Amino acid sequence: HLAPSWMPTLERICEAITPDNTDSRFRLWMTSMPSPDFPSNILQNCVKMTNEPPAGVRANMRRSLALDPLSGPDFWEGSAPPKGEAIKKLLFGLVYIHAFVQERRRFGPIGWNIPYGFDDGDLRISARQVVMYVEEGREVPFAALRYAVGECNYGGRVTDDKDRRLMMTLMDKVFCPAILEPNYRLSESGLYYVPQDGPLASYLEYIDGLPPTQAPEAFGLHSNADISKDLQGTEELLGALLATAGGGSSGAGGAGGG
Repeated sequence: HLAPSWMPTLERICEAITPDNTDSRFRLWMTSMPSPDFPSNILQNCVKMTNEPPAGVRANMRRSLALDPLSGPDFWEGSAPPKGEAIKKLLFGLVYIHAFVQERRRFGPIGWNIPYGFDDGDLRISARQVVMYVEEGREVPFAALRYAVGECNYGGRVTDDKDRRLMMTLMDKVFCPAILEPNYRLSESGLYYVPQDGPLASYLEYIDGLPPTQAPEAFGLHSNADISKDLQGTEELLGALLATAGGGSSGAGGAGGG
């Protein structure tokens, strides 16, 4: 999304901005996806902000229900019974799917063979399709939902065959007739389940009661998978610190000291 050949020009422009030739109220705001071509000098001399999914299933689901259109009362309560109850349960299952696929990336190759960029756009279009498909059909079209969400929206990013099998297994678990039954379990332990029908506030209350961190069983993984996730998180943190501090400076200092 950026022109690598123009990055040196951008770096020169930023270097030319000084207090002497710039209004005191001037601020330069730049947005960029992570890219190795982005000038490191700019990153080291600026205030950096990142927008990433919150860590943990609870925080992820809480954030998803605050996004448009899921946060709108008309969207959540807009359908009359009995379809309205089915829609809310399916939407809650979709929110769990979104947290599942994003949080599983933190486990590295154990979670996904390829770290896919699932984002809020996948959730938004899937939520609208859930409402549309259920309202327009006589019965809940589970097969159509599995295909639209699992093969097209989220699955459209998946290229590895084993990852695709995992994705469709997740779709089979959520988009099935059993999800309409009371307290349908989303995890083996039963800690994560679909709450009873109610207003949006009741679903948020249930999410707030979940633990801030989750065991690997929430993703169908062995308990030892946490070790790999924690090691990867540590490496990413240290790598980011070295990158923002200028990894070459420490090496130069060490050479001078010797």
